[in-house]
Amino acid sequence: MEEQGLLAEVEGFRNDAIELMCGMISVPSLAPSVGGQGESARADYLQSHLTDFDEVRRFDLSDPDFPGIKRSSLLAKKHGPRPGTVWVIAHIDTVPAGDLNVWQTNPFKGVYKDGKIYGRGTEDNGQSVISSITAARTVRKGTLKGMSMGLALVADEEQASEEGIVALIKQGCFDQHDVFLVPDWGSPAGSLIEIDEKSLIWLQFDVIGKTAHGSTPEKGLNALTVAAQLIGELKVAFPRKFGREDPGFRSPCSTFEPTKADATVPNVNSLPGKFTFAMDIRVLPSYKVDDVRRTAERVSAAVAAVTGAKIVITELQRHVAGRRSATDTPVYRTLSDAVTTVTGHRPEAVGVGGATCANFFRAKGLDAYVWQCGGGTLHAPNEHVVVDNLITDAKVFALVFDRLCVKGV
Repeated sequence: MEEQGLLAEVEGFRNDAIELMCGMISVPSLAPSVGGQGESARADYLQSHLTDFDEVRRFDLSDPDFPGIKRSSLLAKKHGPRPGTVWVIAHIDTVPAGDLNVWQTNPFKGVYKDGKIYGRGTEDNGQSVISSITAARTVRKGTLKGMSMGLALVADEEQASEEGIVALIKQGCFDQHDVFLVPDWGSPAGSLIEIDEKSLIWLQFDVIGKTAHGSTPEKGLNALTVAAQLIGELKVAFPRKFGREDPGFRSPCSTFEPTKADATVPNVNSLPGKFTFAMDIRVLPSYKVDDVRRTAERVSAAVAAVTGAKIVITELQRHVAGRRSATDTPVYRTLSDAVTTVTGHRPEAVGVGGATCANFFRAKGLDAYVWQCGGGTLHAPNEHVVVDNLITDAKVFALVFDRLCVKGV
């Protein structure tokens, strides 16, 4: 009966959660590298709602490439007497909106309709920001008998996390007694808990040929044509070299996807002398990221030798998978039990493509667990969050806080 009362309390915060989400989405939070002004304004908005905590620490880091712009993170805690803090970690930055013409609403204005909230960053990672704040409202400071309870609302996750969770770890904001819930990946009805991630490497390929008139291609070297050949060769070589599967992962194989590509010539009748594209590569933890880089270099060298083009590879980002989080820990059992209580089914532990903030803790030998309900519209036009999913998340986190922090079981 007591826990049912707690769940009913969370349900009573539904309208407040909708209002808080719509307000937050209406404060853009984009990295300066994609034309934004950082997370400072959104941190201001959220900090004004973190009033019932024993401690709220703010970190305003200057962006190394845009010194006038602050990358802002917030750490809020309610203190308990036992060692360690139960952290829920969510990021407050978002990706750009993309093509505005395919949005049915203003992506930078939270819009609630038909049980959903629309806007860029609603699902990724606004759902978790708002659900964790909502769950924290059920914990009264001064009443905790177990671990401390903490919210980490961090910057820079959509880029490389260097000015966000990585910087906070380096500054000693967390310790070996802490436990980490990172709701930055979801499954329908919350049926999966992510305990493992693939390694990630982003590679950029600059293919340099020679510009010429479209009617005399023999006088030039079409960089786009060479790039197409290179992509084809890479899409064969990578799966051949890194072809194992692990059924414990969703999806079970490594992935190698060409993604971002720069514009070439503005006119139709010129051969592009340069073409730049990037690949998002995620490999199972049993593979070494250095081997992926070497394979890319080998294939590029072979294509360059055949075509006469120059190919330059730049590594944009790398995350090496940490160790798999254990499933026999008190926090995993508590999370799994809370999901079962709220949703009616026992979740399954799986690995995913990553990369979330959880991996930075796993790389330090600490357990971190990724869970939330829903998923599917992040980074897409008309991104939205189903409010029922947000409230389900809040109920689960409230039960975890109640059991580990308030009661100290």
